[in-house]
Amino acid sequence: MKRGLPRKENAMKEADMAYNEELVFRPLPQLVIEANVNPQEFATAQASARADFLGYWEDAAQELDWFHKWDTVLDDSEAPRYRWFKGAQCNIVYNALDRHIATANKNKLALIWEGEAGDTKKYTYYELYREVNKLANAMRSLGVAKGDRVVLYMPLIPQTMMAMLACAKIGAVHCAVFAGFSAKALRQRITEVEAKLVVTADGFYRNGRIINLKSTVDEALVGGCDCVETVVVVNRAKLDVDMSEARDIWYDALVRQERSDAATEIMNADDPLFILHTSGTTGEPKGIVHGHAGYMVGLHRSLDWVFDIKPTDIFWCTGDMGWITGHSYVVYGPLIAGTTTVMYEGHPLYPQADRMWDIVARYGVTILYTAPTVIRMLMRYGHQYPRMHDLSTLRLLGSVGEPIAPDTWLWFYKHIGHSQCPILDTWWQTETGACMITPFPVSVLKPGSVHRPMPGVEVDIGELGGHTYPLHESVELLEAVGAKPHRLEDVVDLGRHDRGVVGKHRRQQHTHRLAVRHVVEGADGHSRSVSQALFGVRTRAHGHGGSELHVLAHVHVLAVLHGRHHIAGEQFDTPQGEHLAGGRGQLGAVRFAGMHEGIRPAEGRDLRRRCEGHERIRQSDSGIDVVGDDDELGLALFIDEHRSVGDLAARTRGGGDGNHLRPRYAGHFVEARVVADAAPEGADEG
Repeated sequence: MKRGLPRKENAMKEADMAYNEELVFRPLPQLVIEANVNPQEFATAQASARADFLGYWEDAAQELDWFHKWDTVLDDSEAPRYRWFKGAQCNIVYNALDRHIATANKNKLALIWEGEAGDTKKYTYYELYREVNKLANAMRSLGVAKGDRVVLYMPLIPQTMMAMLACAKIGAVHCAVFAGFSAKALRQRITEVEAKLVVTADGFYRNGRIINLKSTVDEALVGGCDCVETVVVVNRAKLDVDMSEARDIWYDALVRQERSDAATEIMNADDPLFILHTSGTTGEPKGIVHGHAGYMVGLHRSLDWVFDIKPTDIFWCTGDMGWITGHSYVVYGPLIAGTTTVMYEGHPLYPQADRMWDIVARYGVTILYTAPTVIRMLMRYGHQYPRMHDLSTLRLLGSVGEPIAPDTWLWFYKHIGHSQCPILDTWWQTETGACMITPFPVSVLKPGSVHRPMPGVEVDIGELGGHTYPLHESVELLEAVGAKPHRLEDVVDLGRHDRGVVGKHRRQQHTHRLAVRHVVEGADGHSRSVSQALFGVRTRAHGHGGSELHVLAHVHVLAVLHGRHHIAGEQFDTPQGEHLAGGRGQLGAVRFAGMHEGIRPAEGRDLRRRCEGHERIRQSDSGIDVVGDDDELGLALFIDEHRSVGDLAARTRGGGDGNHLRPRYAGHFVEARVVADAAPEGADEG
């Protein structure tokens, strides 16, 4: 089936609405009546959390099951290394699976899975429980024990969920690696965590093609990774792959004879649950460690309060297991809440641009949680595709991973939610594990605004010197103040957190503030651009009076260009006179730029959308290099004619020198910056 050509919807009425800063949407009366937390309860919770922070989170923890309750809610004697629920014993899998088997949830659907080829599998909580137990027993038979690390290099298939849960059940620590990453990236993560076991698949389906995973694992394990004793392979794509007799074993053969009951390991509250890598501000992958207790408390509260989970809900988060969204809102969160979670293996455009809407209609999805990148991609194919399907079962929509532009918000609200479904624009990070800043279903909504912090979460906006600012000021830093249960436990090979700040930039500096949304919206307005991501390249430039500037400039926009794939050095035929619009101004003319000569798009790989992900770029003597996974990066559009930082900043706002840029939407502007100041002597260039 043909997908058809993407097309822009540039109706002036909707565009005008999108940038009307006074436009708000109030919740429907019936939704307020049925909400788990109504507006009065929300206000009471906010006040209660401010008055008794520990009492608030202790009440949240009481809703879950524990082998032994805590002696102390919070031990902050070694702050900022906080220890939540000290003395408690638990296991997140007991709350995600075991406890449901003794309730009416036993025969409720836990997982609906659909492959790209159209094959489907469904598991009740009892069936999933039995499959996880079999794999847990098999892992123990391989010598995997409490504290051992297991790397999961897997696509979105049921066995990925089972492997995560089986690891947690026996006390092992799983480390998921995105299935699009290279052998080099996989090897780096395996060796860093000293993985004893690797679980993978022979291959998987993506955009009508079969991607071979096993060959990448074999390449990663050549000439290193002596820590790996066994590789377990799921026979997903029925590929003829090389299997090492001494090391490799098929998944089905491993679990076939195992018992369907298994003991759940008793874990201390802060025992590690998983390691997940994020590059943060340094460009180098860092292993973020989350534990059992605090992580599950924060997740459960967000599912119950933010996503308003009901017994009949079908919850679909489109995140991948290689990212925190997949961990929190595909696996652990929905299962702890006892709801039904949906997982789809393939590409949203395969075989045509209505695949997501078809899945929503066929399974009766009630809550859809996805990324603005996906929404932008699908809206370019027009609203005729969602019109082909009955989307009336949807009651809540969610956005995650990046800022959502007002026009994208409105399209999602109107054409997918039929102007009936609140959009929960959530802000959080790998380091926080669960939602931090978000509207509730009963909130008054403003397109493009991330709303307010959840109860029990404090966020200040300030600078490294300690001064804080009102939300409307141009600022240095978004600071997650104090302790939260679902905050990371540790960082692999780093093990320190400064002042409880998530993602702190360690140089003293002044900033010209550029919002991610302003730059990405500009690229979004280009007729050839289908999807964008932002990154900065450090350069040196001369400021006014010849003073040297350290500039995190050359603001690049990674773009997925429709029509055909480009290769480095190929001419990009920009329509004459077409510019990148940003905010209310123009970001300047664009021209096509190939990457460094050695960089090519990986065959069959998608350009990644995440500007905080593992694909970081730096300027070096030899040109533009990739830090991390060089074969995952494609090509770039970049903003031309940025003669100075102030000039570039001024373009975004339509005038001025950029020294006092103010964000138009509180909450999202913290995710990008242009730095313009002489670095202090001996400053950390990281």
